Amino acid sequence: MDTRKVVLLVGALFVAAVTAFFARTLIAGNAAPQAQAVAAVAPPAEGPKVLVATRALPVGTIIDPASVKFQPWPKELVEGAYFQEGAGFDMKNVVGTVVRTAMTAGQPITQGALVKPGDRGFLAAALGPGMRAVTVPVSTQSSVAGFIFPGDRVDLLLTQSVAGGGEGPPLKASETIMRNLRVLATDQRTSDEKDEKGNTIVHTFSTVTIEATPKIAEEIAVAQTLGTLSLSLRSIADNQGEFDRAIASGAVKLPTNGDPKAEKALMTQFASLPQTGDSTYSVGADVSRFQRSTVPGKAQDNSAAGGAAGAAPPIGPIVRVARGTAVTAVPVGGKN
Repeated sequence: MDTRKVVLLVGALFVAAVTAFFARTLIAGNAAPQAQAVAAVAPPAEGPKVLVATRALPVGTIIDPASVKFQPWPKELVEGAYFQEGAGFDMKNVVGTVVRTAMTAGQPITQGALVKPGDRGFLAAALGPGMRAVTVPVSTQSSVAGFIFPGDRVDLLLTQSVAGGGEGPPLKASETIMRNLRVLATDQRTSDEKDEKGNTIVHTFSTVTIEATPKIAEEIAVAQTLGTLSLSLRSIADNQGEFDRAIASGAVKLPTNGDPKAEKALMTQFASLPQTGDSTYSVGADVSRFQRSTVPGKAQDNSAAGGAAGAAPPIGPIVRVARGTAVTAVPVGGKN
């Protein structure tokens, strides 16, 4: 190979290497100040700590300890309506209240945005748009021994005896007629009570006020006349399973663009709605082999086919004679 060509090739490689080195140095030098500038934009907030929402709180939300927290806030932006840490603040005065005005996550909570238990319009503020409050009588056995608190989600069960009009014992049956009902109050209590150690006090109660749609409220009123109502406490994880089943059945349509925020909002809306239909049931035969599996059937009426009630059935060949609407069976003697 020509010596001149070799020298030119080596020189070109050297120039390319020097150019790449300076370009890399220039890029690295510009990135470092930019990272410092970004870090300097968000210094830790200083000022008094105010109470803010930890998540989105729609109208009617019952405040619990996980719904709020204290966060530093710029002193010049603190308003008199904010809840500030210290200064005689007691979290018990906030827990159990109901959101009157919708709030976003991180928004300071104002005193006018909450309705306290006992205030006028408290229960109406706890209801979602288009919802109704219905009171259901319960007993200690039918209310999970008092371990149901305002804000919990329950299923409603109806237990009844179905006679059917026939002979024998009636059919014993129990079915889940409504699901995912939100508890608003137990007796006249709308929030949990704590002892001096912060533990929840369990009370027995005789009535439960739940949130329902107008149609479900009508069905609950009818159900109270049919039999005994019981409550079944729901798990927090149940909503995800029912949401997946609703998607599989086509009852819920997911956003076509696959937006995770829209899907999460749809799931939140689904989880807050009471549900009816597709009820499950059990009868006496499912529990004991000595119980019925169907309602008693009616005795067959043979009076129309056999003449007068109580008459002995004719023996031998007969001829049915119809006179108007009356049918008479006339025995016909045979030849010997």
